[in-house]
Amino acid sequence: MQHQITTAGPLHDENGRLTETGYATSLLKTYDRGRIAASRLRLKEWDYYCVCSDHFALALTIADNGYMTMDSISLLDFDRNTQLTKSLMGFPPFAGRDLPPTSQTGDIAVRGKGYEMAFEHVGAKRRLRGRMDHFPNAGHDEQILFDITLTDEPKDSMVIVTPYKESPKAFYYNQKINCMRAEGTISYGGRQYTCRPSEAFAVLDWGRGVWTYDNTWYWGSASGLADGVPFGFNIGYGFGDTGAASENMIFHNGTAHKLSRVTFEIPVRDGREDYLSPWRFTSDDGRFEMDFQPVMDRSAKINLLVLCSDQHQVFGRYTGTVILDDGKKVEIRNLMGFAEKVRNKW
Repeated sequence: MQHQITTAGPLHDENGRLTETGYATSLLKTYDRGRIAASRLRLKEWDYYCVCSDHFALALTIADNGYMTMDSISLLDFDRNTQLTKSLMGFPPFAGRDLPPTSQTGDIAVRGKGYEMAFEHVGAKRRLRGRMDHFPNAGHDEQILFDITLTDEPKDSMVIVTPYKESPKAFYYNQKINCMRAEGTISYGGRQYTCRPSEAFAVLDWGRGVWTYDNTWYWGSASGLADGVPFGFNIGYGFGDTGAASENMIFHNGTAHKLSRVTFEIPVRDGREDYLSPWRFTSDDGRFEMDFQPVMDRSAKINLLVLCSDQHQVFGRYTGTVILDDGKKVEIRNLMGFAEKVRNKW
């Protein structure tokens, strides 16, 4: 049995303890930094957007990790089998950025030497815009420009409040908004990538929390159309105490359908995970059965002694079946999305 949060209120009480844990389909709990009991240096906040089509993807991050800020742009071209990423980090004593306490209002704008990015609300739409003058490409740098508008935000999203048994001050408050249609352009290296709302979709990963030092997570996401109807899903696990609820959810025509537990079956070859061989996903309730054919592994490994990160975000195509709350079976064929395994020491 999974606990659904249905009443609004503060995320933390006056003593810095979570008032309720579980899942919801909107941000019912109010996030207030003033009620967090842990040090400001342990606080992690980010907004991450991934815009994806069958041919390319753009991933954007603006993050404040307490003692470190990070702004990142990734451009993946599936047809040419190329991937480019540039991340800029700052390490001031207190790298506060005052990211909005909700995903529903408030804008984020960052800039530095040779780059700027902004995530903005324009009425019911969202606008992602920015540039980076020195974006890397095989030994020489070129400018990347993007201006993308997201529309048709569904009424339901995946929201979860996750505690940690081993650390009462730690928590993760997370929202994933799938199935937003994307329209606009990305320009880089003399090429223009066009996002058309009939075939390009975006997901927002809105995260606020205090994390323990060493964590591994699994996350999968896809958005698109199934028989002409907006369809997507969010699956994941791996950190914190998920006894109250999992974050697994299907979105069909704007409505959320809750899943139980989903297992990522990553193939192993010669004793190591083989991320570019086909994956398999299974659920304990039989409602999510999916094969995943990888196309590209966006991998990154950083070792700064105390700070370490080993990331594999694998883009590919999902094929299989899901079952909605009313028992309806939906067939999925070659839906582009991603699945990832990430370990961070931070």
